[in-house]
Amino acid sequence: MTAGLVLTALLIPAGMGYAEAAGLPAYAGLYATIVPLLAYAVVGPSKILVLGPDSSLAPLIAAAVLPLTVAADPESALVLAGVLAVLVGVIMILGGLLRLGFVTELLSKPLRLGYLNAIALIVIVGQLPKLLGFSVDASGLLDELAGIVGAVLDGDVDPTTALVGGVSLAVIIGLKVLHSKVPGVLVAVGGAMVVAFAIDLTDDIDMVGALPRGMPLPSFGGVSWDEVAALVGPAAGIALIAFADSGVLSRTFAARRGENVDGSTEMKAIGVANVASGVFGGFPISASGSRTPVAEESGARTQLAGVVGATAVLLFVLLAPGVTAYLPQATLGAVVIVAAWALVDVPGVVRMWRMSRVEAGLAAAAFVGVALVGVLQGILVAIGLSFVAVVVRVWQPYRTELVALPDRDGFHDITRHPEGRRIPGLVLVRFDAPLFFANGEIFDSYVRSLVNDSASPVEWVVVAAEPIIGLDTTAVDEVVDLDRYLESQHVRLVFAEMKGPVKDRLVRFGVGDRFDTSRFYPTIEAAVSAFEQRRRRHGDDRSEGDGPETS
Repeated sequence: MTAGLVLTALLIPAGMGYAEAAGLPAYAGLYATIVPLLAYAVVGPSKILVLGPDSSLAPLIAAAVLPLTVAADPESALVLAGVLAVLVGVIMILGGLLRLGFVTELLSKPLRLGYLNAIALIVIVGQLPKLLGFSVDASGLLDELAGIVGAVLDGDVDPTTALVGGVSLAVIIGLKVLHSKVPGVLVAVGGAMVVAFAIDLTDDIDMVGALPRGMPLPSFGGVSWDEVAALVGPAAGIALIAFADSGVLSRTFAARRGENVDGSTEMKAIGVANVASGVFGGFPISASGSRTPVAEESGARTQLAGVVGATAVLLFVLLAPGVTAYLPQATLGAVVIVAAWALVDVPGVVRMWRMSRVEAGLAAAAFVGVALVGVLQGILVAIGLSFVAVVVRVWQPYRTELVALPDRDGFHDITRHPEGRRIPGLVLVRFDAPLFFANGEIFDSYVRSLVNDSASPVEWVVVAAEPIIGLDTTAVDEVVDLDRYLESQHVRLVFAEMKGPVKDRLVRFGVGDRFDTSRFYPTIEAAVSAFEQRRRRHGDDRSEGDGPETS
């Protein structure tokens, strides 16, 4: 219960701030906090996960609903946001029932890194006019930045608003840096409201305004089927992002507590919470990466903490709706800016650049796409680029010749050990990818080049086949062509450590009995030993060959 009350101090300002960041009325963020927390407490598998509005979803929601409204009206956008939440929830419930939790793997670490950094930039830039006391009519990040710079140069900054916003920002950041036990958000919001009331700033700067009384009843009046159809695509994208964020967070906290959480069950539970949010005046939600740790640190052990927090927010809505009439918009903007800044991960970008330039490029593509092209479009482009990267990686895999080392067991990459010794008459090949239509010719050409470039006549080619985890019919044809070519050169092709299912496909799809059991060895060492024994037994005769039958 204590954890729930502490959590309330964050739930109210965060919910209202993220609602406005999504282009919706601030009070909708409270509805999207109360209802999902209560719904998840009933069906959610995680004991301490806190659901609600989130900064990473706000631009997605705005991009989906604002273009369908007249003059981006927040009230009419809220109805569409409710429909969007229901669609997101239905998609997630169906995904959970179909056990599709694995689809979150589409959002690899580079994509998530680029996406979150771009989202942070979009949210922060979008809140700057509110923080400085002017408005900007622009579409797109670059237009908005240009509008902000122009407004500042033209002297449109309101000094009082900028002072309130700046002090609020300083208080939140200062208490965070000092590791204060009292949340900086609570101090900033409470202090700003007290000051606004004491010196009557309601006529001088923009305020959030009083909340509507009571909770909304389910209502989707005025929404056409064309608008619903237009929201299905964005809903699928938001469902993917929401579950990816929530799934990672859920697994992380479950692991810390020695618990297990089923991904598909989690997906269904978050789907139910989204449906409930949409029906009762809210918008799409996900797990919160900032409020969940607060709940845990405050002593949360079960979803009772979320229930207490939701109940406290509900009491605030019912008993004190007029209090927010003294909450400055600039302070709410400061709350959102600090929350969005937490998404920025510059060290992560630096580490990724050092580890992999390709993955850093994917992160950059996701960042540019989301920031400049559009949130949903950018994510789709980044996912497409990830698939291209996977195909390229498998199409042009690492391949090498293996050699023996005098001081080490086994056989090793000649690229890393150029001092290694080749076994006369034998070529050992490793190909680190499944064989399929796009790389079968590459495999064939590589083996032929090793045979043709060998300093001594080749009698056997042994393929170290453990990394080959797949084989399609096109690749089988390439392997058969390779075998025929090697046979014409009096070279025998054998395989070592090939996995059973792959070997079965090669035997089944091979020509006649070309690939019988004598072609397969359980280990590379067994294949090399068989070659050396045969050479000693048959001398230079390269037309014969036998090997053990293996499974």
